[in-house]
Amino acid sequence: MPEFENALPIAGLAIFLALLLGLLWRRRSTRAKRPLAVLDGSNVMHWKDGTPRIDPLKATLRLLDKHGFEAGVMFDANAGYLLAGRYLRESALARMLEIDASRVLVVPKGVQADPYLLQYASGAKAIVVSNDRFRDRIEGFPQMAAPGRLVRGGYREGELWLDLPGVKD
Repeated sequence: MPEFENALPIAGLAIFLALLLGLLWRRRSTRAKRPLAVLDGSNVMHWKDGTPRIDPLKATLRLLDKHGFEAGVMFDANAGYLLAGRYLRESALARMLEIDASRVLVVPKGVQADPYLLQYASGAKAIVVSNDRFRDRIEGFPQMAAPGRLVRGGYREGELWLDLPGVKD
């Protein structure tokens, strides 16, 4: 039925996010709590000279860890094609990033990662690391428009920088 054609992806998103938040909550409750960050993988991978690369993601994860953040990465479905010329699942991207696969999400084909990023970050009180300002979606997530919730970054003179709230490098 045409009126329900968009219901399945939305229902899937809701179920996935509920499971992800549940797993993260259980995982966080067993160790010291660290602030959360989620990288917009499809954005951050372009930070170094505009070419899709895994290195900016790895460097950003290391910098966030150095500053006490627990971070994960969300990708659009085409990320593997951009990085390796073929579709890559979470496990393959996690190996490339040298992190646990539970910290990586590749959204379903035909769906942008932006709503997943914003929904997750909003519910988990996480920062989003991206140069995307999500202007077409941010009104649905007003708490994400608060200062410090959307963190920009990039490279200056070959060095990674992040506009982390309360952090001076």
